[in-house]
Amino acid sequence: MTADREAALRNGLSTLGLALADEQVAQLLAYLDLIGKWTQVYNLTAVRDPAEMLTHHLLDSLAVVAPLRRQTQGRPVQLLDVGSGAGLPGVVIAICCPEVRVDCVDTVAKKAAFIQQAAANLKLPNLRGVHGRVEKLEGSYDVIASRAFASLPDFVAWSGGALATGGVWLAMKGKRPDEEIAALPVQVEVFHVEQLEVPGLGAQRCIVWMKRAAG
Repeated sequence: MTADREAALRNGLSTLGLALADEQVAQLLAYLDLIGKWTQVYNLTAVRDPAEMLTHHLLDSLAVVAPLRRQTQGRPVQLLDVGSGAGLPGVVIAICCPEVRVDCVDTVAKKAAFIQQAAANLKLPNLRGVHGRVEKLEGSYDVIASRAFASLPDFVAWSGGALATGGVWLAMKGKRPDEEIAALPVQVEVFHVEQLEVPGLGAQRCIVWMKRAAG
């Protein structure tokens, strides 16, 4: 089963055009195992089938890595994953992009504790779990990401105080959320809606990229 899962992961990485070291592949698989163990006690995720977890969690999150790299161009940046839950996509980004410092914030203490455990187990010095509300965070971030967290207007309203000057929002969505985009305040500009193809997932996915409007 483990060999099958590794083969499926490597196949997905190839489809996504991601070249990862063997150690990173091992970290991704160990992270899936960790989610599975904690979910038995803490109900981190509703998806419990290992094959579904690989597609719906891991590959879904891996699909944002190449777009994020294009956006940051390899610069060392600070990224905030809002409403991170089990660390999707934050932990996946921390594994794949050592140059990105990732804070995963969640209002549920056990979920923030899980991120801290993942950082220790997977030896990720660039990953941190934060228990709290995004509105109350101090510090600023170059990229603020979310996955199935809230509507776009709520996401930018709650996290706007944490966005660095020149920073961007990365919102992972299903199909293109035109109504949410239309409801954004004039101070926020959508500069790209990027369609994603998630291997093995027969559903629409996109990234809504946003920034503060000029002026």
